[in-house]
Amino acid sequence: MKFSLCIGAYSGKDEIYHLEKIKEHGLHGLEYYAWWDLPDIRRMAKEQERIGVGINATCTKFISLVNESLRDAYIEGVRQSIEACKILNVRSMITQTGNVLDGIPRYIQRANMIETLKRCAPLLEEAGVVLEIEPLNGIVDHAGHFSQRSDESVYIVDQVGSRNVKLVFDVYHQQITEGNVTRNAVNYIDRINHFHIADNPGRKQPGTGELNYVHILKSIKGTGFDGFVGLECGYTVDTDIAIEQFKRDIVTPALG
Repeated sequence: MKFSLCIGAYSGKDEIYHLEKIKEHGLHGLEYYAWWDLPDIRRMAKEQERIGVGINATCTKFISLVNESLRDAYIEGVRQSIEACKILNVRSMITQTGNVLDGIPRYIQRANMIETLKRCAPLLEEAGVVLEIEPLNGIVDHAGHFSQRSDESVYIVDQVGSRNVKLVFDVYHQQITEGNVTRNAVNYIDRINHFHIADNPGRKQPGTGELNYVHILKSIKGTGFDGFVGLECGYTVDTDIAIEQFKRDIVTPALG
């Protein structure tokens, strides 16, 4: 199991600073969502090589997956993102699904999403990049987002039927949406490419809320999962202190 930070963990600091801190703390990657905001992708690739850690996940362009009229634009966004991933040596791209479209039955929107993902699958397979659907909670943070539940998202992944279309399972979002996070994470592990973690309520670092992350991470480890777990959270104390507390109080008891 590998651990990543998300851009913004160090407020006001750039991506190079984040990578250097990740190296300092013995972590394994940086999630930098909008690759198109990087001032120089090729320079970033060289900096990753110099520092010895790099971006492990980014996003594809933020275009609705459920809107059939935007299918060509979505696929073009995936093409562009794949080219960026090749330069940056990134193997995971996160996608949101867009908001529910009024007046269109849910099953049609879901079918639109599946068809678009099926058309993206050959591009992803050829590039060796995994596209990750991310269910988001609609109660606190993302009102109206189409994909909110892990079970429906797993159904979509299964219908696409590609090893390069999976989920990012965000424990914070799924705790709000459905609870039962340990059982769902374990049961769906073969459809999950990586995890996001934050505590609830508040979306701060693990250990500040109701979620038992020692138990959750130990259960995930028990499946044999060896991918990334990203700290997608705010911090109640200085980021360096929070990371050291997380390693001491959660990672070590959970993973040994």
